[in-house]
This record gives sequence, C-alpha cells and structure tokens, in this order.
Amino acid sequence: MLEYKFDTQLLIEGQNLSEDAINDYITKHFAGDCLLAVGDDELIKIHFHTNEPWKVLEYCASLGEIYDIVVENMERQADGLHG
Repeated sequence: MLEYKFDTQLLIEGQNLSEDAINDYITKHFAGDCLLAVGDDELIKIHFHTNEPWKVLEYCASLGEIYDIVVENMERQADGLHG
C-alpha cells in the first residue's frame, strides 16, 4: 500500500510564475511527496504524489491555465492494472 496513491502531473501557463513559490505553497498546504516544480516565469511543470490531486489542480488553476493533466493511480499500476 502506497502512502500517496496518485501521481499528479500538469503544466501551468501564466505570467510571473515562480518555481520556488509554487514549491513552497504545495509543500506547506498539501500532503504528498516527490514534488517537482520546474520551469520559468511563463510555464511550470508540476509532478507530485498525493492522495488529493484535485486540491493541487485547484491551486494550480488559480495561477494560470493548466493543461496536459495526468492523474494516475499508482496502486493500480503496482497491481499490473491500467493506472
């Protein structure tokens, strides 16, 4: 059993985006691990393992347009099923 079930990935397109500010906010407000927030001030790629991906999506959508959203159930993948 995984502690954090959902692999959550997306892109945020916006203006004046900050990798550090996004990383700090997600770390402080959402339970999870394996966080990556990389990019520049107009495009950030997010990768995060969490049990509440909808909260991460809602936060990211408040920063700009989100797209290329992938939420995969890693427990199903570990069981050999489609995530």
